[in-house]
Amino acid sequence: MTESSALDPEDRKIVTLARSARARNGVPEGAAVRDSTGRTYVAGTVELASLKLSALRTAVAMAVASGAESLEAAAVVTVADGVSGEDLAAVRDLGGPGTPVLLAGPDGAVRLTVSA
Repeated sequence: MTESSALDPEDRKIVTLARSARARNGVPEGAAVRDSTGRTYVAGTVELASLKLSALRTAVAMAVASGAESLEAAAVVTVADGVSGEDLAAVRDLGGPGTPVLLAGPDGAVRLTVSA
């Protein structure tokens, strides 16, 4: 468990953005990623009849679609206890195997940090 106040300010920012996306859109998950230039991409869970994407995969897709070439970090806010393998793979595809993924609860407290 990591105190949110002990986080780097840029990591705290993506947790806050992910939390806001979840709350604003009323979706199960919110996510945010930061690219190598410091730009952030924020998304919520996508659930359509023909398309289902986690918030984290959606945020990674938004970064790619916007021209991001690498990721520095990712955050997901959810009630889940872990980050799925598919989500980690998406972060790893763009950011590399050492990219940190912060997992926070709905209250914004980071419960876990894993490497993609």
